[in-house]
Formats: sequence, structure tokens, C-alpha cells
Amino acid sequence: MPQPAAQPRESRVALIGGRPTPAYPMAKRAFDICGSGLALLALAPVLLFCAAWIKLVDGGPVIYRQWRAGRNGWLFVIYKFRTMRLDAEAAGARFASINDPRIIPGCGWMRRSHVDELPQLFNILKGEMSLVGPRPERPEMIDELKPEIPDFEARLGATPGLTGLAQVAAGYSNDTEGMRTKLRYDLEYLRRRSLLADAHVVVKTVPKFWDHAAC
Repeated sequence: MPQPAAQPRESRVALIGGRPTPAYPMAKRAFDICGSGLALLALAPVLLFCAAWIKLVDGGPVIYRQWRAGRNGWLFVIYKFRTMRLDAEAAGARFASINDPRIIPGCGWMRRSHVDELPQLFNILKGEMSLVGPRPERPEMIDELKPEIPDFEARLGATPGLTGLAQVAAGYSNDTEGMRTKLRYDLEYLRRRSLLADAHVVVKTVPKFWDHAAC
């Protein structure tokens, strides 16, 4: 498991296009705290059910912790419900696939509905993530994709999000071409960031809650 970087891994392109207004960071942080707090309260029964199911069926840890690259490359530990077996990455990191045999029985719906990502509401409260922003990637995946996708690190110019423009516009993908498409939306988000745009993405996320393509 990688260790936190002593210095931020600067994006090759820290920001592309315009910058947000000076009031935006404070307004966005207030939006994140209020939104994630209310979501945790409203979704508490779902969170408790998922935790109980994983513990009952698999018996291992309920929460999966994984290093991800945050703003400017700072590494942080992301929280997810553990929907795969404990030995899922014994052969190394790789994208999930359809009908992946590593998935715990009865947990496929958590992945398709993205309920497995809800523990990241705690990452948002801690300030490591935001409700809206480019999805945080694993540092090893960034290193793998950089040679194939120019300016891929530019998405590190914003705090990573639970949802984002790329997710609502391009849907789920786990291949290089899909990541290239999502990068275009992430860069568009960087150019047009505003609290109104963030609220719009949150609203657009609701009908995308169930994703048949997710695996």
C-alpha cells in the first residue's frame, strides 16, 4: 500500500481555463458540510443495512480503505463499503468486470446503485473530498494512464468529488477510452466551476443513481 506523499504531486496543468470567484471555496465548503451531513442522516438506514449484510455474508471488515489522489496529488484514504472478497487484489490492482467473481454475494446492487460509495460522505466532512468534483483515482492508475491520456493529471486541480460532471454526462466506464472521455468533462468542470454548477450536477446525479453499466 502506498504511503502519503511528503510533498504534493503537482498536476502538469494545475488549472485549465478560468478560475472560480474568491467566495466560491467557502460557499462550496458550506455546501459540502450541509449536504453530506443531511445525506448521512437521511441514508442512515441504508448504510446500516449494507454494513450488516457485508458482515453477515462475508464476515470481514465492512469498510474498505484505499489510497486515492486528491487535489494537487495529495494522497488520502478513501472509504467505501467492501463489496469484494478480501483477496480481490492478490494479483494486483485491476478494474472490475461484469459478473466479476470477486464480488461478495448480494453486493452487486450496491455497486450498480453506487451505494458502496456513500461512506465517502465522511471524507467530505473531513474536507478530503467534495460533493462535486472529478472522481478521485488511485495513484497507480494515474501513473498508468498518464502516458496514454495527455493532461490526465490536470483533473487534480480540483478537490475530488462524490459525483461530478463526468459521471452524469458520460456514465460508468473502466477502460482507457472511457477515461479519455471523462477527462474532457472534468476539464470542462474545471473551467466552469460555480456553486450553481455544483448544485446542477447534484440534481442531475439523482436519476443516474442506478447504473446498469456499473460492475
